[in-house]
Parts: sequence; C-alpha cells; structure tokens
Amino acid sequence: MQIQINTDHNIEADDRLTEEVDAAVRGTLGHLSSWLTRVEVHLSDQNSDQKSGGEDQRCLLEARPSGHQPISVSHQAATMEQAVDGAAVKLKHALDSTIGRLDPRQ
Repeated sequence: MQIQINTDHNIEADDRLTEEVDAAVRGTLGHLSSWLTRVEVHLSDQNSDQKSGGEDQRCLLEARPSGHQPISVSHQAATMEQAVDGAAVKLKHALDSTIGRLDPRQ
C-alpha cells in the first residue's frame, strides 16, 4: 500500500508530519493493505488566513481498492493529528463495510 501525502499552501509537509501521517494511516488501515493499492492524504488548514482556533484542520483520505472505485472520507478537527486519526477511523469503517461485501471468504 502506497501512501501519498498532499498539503495545501498553509501546511509544511516536513519529515515529522509525513512520518506521523504515514504511521497513523498504516496503523489504522494496515490490515487492509492487501486490498489497497494507494491511499492519498490531503491535508489543509481551512481558515488559516482569517483566524486560528476552532476545528479548521482538515484531512481528506482517498483509498483506492484494487479493481474498484476510490472511497474517500474527510474529517475536521482542532489539530492535524486529530483530523488524520478521525479520517483514518472513518475510512477504516467504510472500507471494512465495502470489502466485507466484496470478499467471498466472509
């Protein structure tokens, strides 16, 4: 499973952020890695130009299951870590549901 991280112009994608996002996504979706070719992570700060605070950190995750249409979810939170974790949990539930219907072994 390849993880591709994209950020808007308000967020600096340094090594620390990249490692944290990669670890969070792999930790939550690792059990589905054989089904996924790629997970795209889009990080943005929704209102950094106007103000700070609030739930303005957004993470959009798009999973690409082998041979199927992409599945995407998003989550907004006060911190980027919370946004990534929230989106990863949402994506896990969506993928578990979808893959459960597709997997003949279940």
